[in-house]
Amino acid sequence: MQKRNKTAGVKGLVVVYNEALRFRDMITPSAEERARILAFWQHHGDAAAKEAFKVSRATLFRWQQALKQGNGKLASLNPKSTAPQQKRRRTIPDAVQALILAERKREKVGKEKLARLLKDDNIATLSSSTVGRMLGDLKKKGILPNPKKLTLDAKRDRLIERKPQKPRKKLRSAGWEGKLVKADTIVRFKDGVKRYILTALDLESEFAFAYAYPSHGSKAAADFMALFKSVAPLALEAVQTDNGSEFALHFDGFLDEQGLIHFHTYPRSPKMNAEIERFNRTLSESFIAGRRNLLAYDLQTFNRALMDWLLWYNSRRPHWSLGLISPLRYICNKLTAAESHMCWTSTNI
Repeated sequence: MQKRNKTAGVKGLVVVYNEALRFRDMITPSAEERARILAFWQHHGDAAAKEAFKVSRATLFRWQQALKQGNGKLASLNPKSTAPQQKRRRTIPDAVQALILAERKREKVGKEKLARLLKDDNIATLSSSTVGRMLGDLKKKGILPNPKKLTLDAKRDRLIERKPQKPRKKLRSAGWEGKLVKADTIVRFKDGVKRYILTALDLESEFAFAYAYPSHGSKAAADFMALFKSVAPLALEAVQTDNGSEFALHFDGFLDEQGLIHFHTYPRSPKMNAEIERFNRTLSESFIAGRRNLLAYDLQTFNRALMDWLLWYNSRRPHWSLGLISPLRYICNKLTAAESHMCWTSTNI
């Protein structure tokens, strides 16, 4: 009766098998290297091994002893943990603990103030970070109360613990001044009706765009950025906004899909968005001020009129910063002859 090997002809089987054995025995690359050095040492002697591998004679004997105690298994040459067997434990003096508990019973005093009180009372001179670690130890032991922040889950009708979320690291636009579009929001009230006009401005060409929305959500901001990208005659690379809630979630999702970088301004730093703030003033004084009723009660008509005003702003209005020419003329002046000819003959424009 013939027996057929099912794994015959399977490429890489031997490599996978050897790796499986190696993983089973937990043989690290360091253990294999040590075994190779021991073999070299036994064959060529102390001087050659020390010169070739920079390993002392005492270390070689220690590896050899470990291999014998492990019955010749390579796993016995795996590097051992170098952590100390007895680690120092932080102790809190009774006087320090008593003051912390007494002060925290009156008010939730922070670590900086506690460190100051300990020094003023001549109890101990400790840094605020040390006091903070002591507070953590007391909370883990249950000596110091650690109240949980709860919030109501309306769907499940129960209280759940509100865990702090790690804030996303926000990028700053240093070095991107010439390749940046800045966006912002204008909020206007009329007879109790609240409306939002989203605005965007290219720093180099001063090409501007705006659109009014009834809501303040990130979906509206994402829709606005899609409109701006479709009408702006420029290569969009990065967008800078303030830290408003409309410039998050869906707005960030759209920028990620398009491969665009999202920069944020520092909190309470409107000067970082000075250019878009100046455009907002021009838009407010020249257009919005005379159309507050349309903005409140007929948003569609307001946006159609806004498009006409933006056409004038981008194609006719002279700008001092551009040498008294319009943004579109500035963009066309930067085109090469071939690019300019293609734009004039393109049927998609």
